[in-house]
Amino acid sequence: MNKTELIDAIAKDAEISKVAAKKALESFLSNVETTLGKGGKISLVGFGSWSVSERAAREGRNPQTGKTIKIAAKNVVKFKAGSELENAVNKKKK
Repeated sequence: MNKTELIDAIAKDAEISKVAAKKALESFLSNVETTLGKGGKISLVGFGSWSVSERAAREGRNPQTGKTIKIAAKNVVKFKAGSELENAVNKKKK
């Protein structure tokens, strides 16, 4: 599902216009980005949580040359699925 398909699904499920659904989705994404950008955490009970963690600098290898390279430290976004989401994904087929 891409962004356009998600907007269409939100509009249909919530019985709102596609413009309103797009605005709501963009607001959600913007708030997630802003919160994580400040090092915060977002938790939606049952769905999951997003957090930021720091990945330390390390050495790696260029697979083509085998030469050792330095990989800079950076922040990475982590997502931990909630129990309801995990249960929905792992439903056993009857």
